[in-house]
Amino acid sequence: MLRWIFGGLLAIIGLITIVGAGAYFTLRRADIPYETLAATYESASSRYAELPGGIRMHYRDEGQPNGPPLLLIHGFSASLHTWEPWVERLSDDFRIISVDLPGHGLTRAPAGYSASIEAFRDAVHAFTVQQGLDHFAIAGSSMGGNTAWEYALAYPEQVDALILVDASGWQDTREEAAEDPPVFKLLRNPVLSPLLRDLDNTRIVRQGLEASFVDTNLVTDTMVQRYSELSRAPGHRDILLQMTLGYRARNYATAERLAALNMPVLILTGDTDRLVPPAHARQFNEAIQGSQLITFQSTGHIPQEERADESAVAVREFLTQVIEGSPLAPLPEVNCEADTRC
Repeated sequence: MLRWIFGGLLAIIGLITIVGAGAYFTLRRADIPYETLAATYESASSRYAELPGGIRMHYRDEGQPNGPPLLLIHGFSASLHTWEPWVERLSDDFRIISVDLPGHGLTRAPAGYSASIEAFRDAVHAFTVQQGLDHFAIAGSSMGGNTAWEYALAYPEQVDALILVDASGWQDTREEAAEDPPVFKLLRNPVLSPLLRDLDNTRIVRQGLEASFVDTNLVTDTMVQRYSELSRAPGHRDILLQMTLGYRARNYATAERLAALNMPVLILTGDTDRLVPPAHARQFNEAIQGSQLITFQSTGHIPQEERADESAVAVREFLTQVIEGSPLAPLPEVNCEADTRC
């Protein structure tokens, strides 16, 4: 009898294994060639820079060729497309250069690339040197904000102004980490995340994007498809996995480190950001002497898209003050419940 029961259990386990393996291979998604992705996600402004170490960086150089340069760095799993609302609104006055970081968008990284904030910083620096960008303002969103302030610390002679948009870099407290949306807890699980690496990520992408906006109507099928497809460029999923599992190993922001930033700094945050707590924006503001903080009401993690008009206005006013050399006047907090621009 026991032998029959044991044999039955083995049969059930075998059946579950077969079904699970079948589901895995059904949901598995192959890489998408860069050429295929470029046909959809390049624009007329797309260019490529061949950088040391085998990085082929996709970028756009738009706006006024002789205008004050503004360098834009996107966040984790995003691409330079996130900056299109600012490009549209600021191109009349500025030269706007947006880049795809290694493992993101259409930027190729060599096999075995070791991803980190410092590696991204160094790739951006190699790009600016190659492009002859001696002085510029730099803006970064989320992980790109972490890259931007690390860049400003390492190369302050190049950075005329720094703009942090829901920037990461402070260590989460245990309470803050507990508030992470479930999808991000899943991605940071060292056991489950590698298992999900090659599977259809459309649902996870949608959940992550919906957690990034207050107005989830902004999360369109086209947006979800872009994030999902660009993550399947060759080598991208390995780099995204490195950043997901290594997020706690970063060189975190501290008041002592940030005290070295002596250029004008503008800090933007959404009051309902579920990914980077708004309290972290206040920490940046307190740590960086003379910095300005604007909090957008009823706004999530990506104000350059969710509050495109008012965030672009804030950037224009800030950079105009910097360019004119006038004292930085306080910029008003935008209340989107009362502001007709929202």
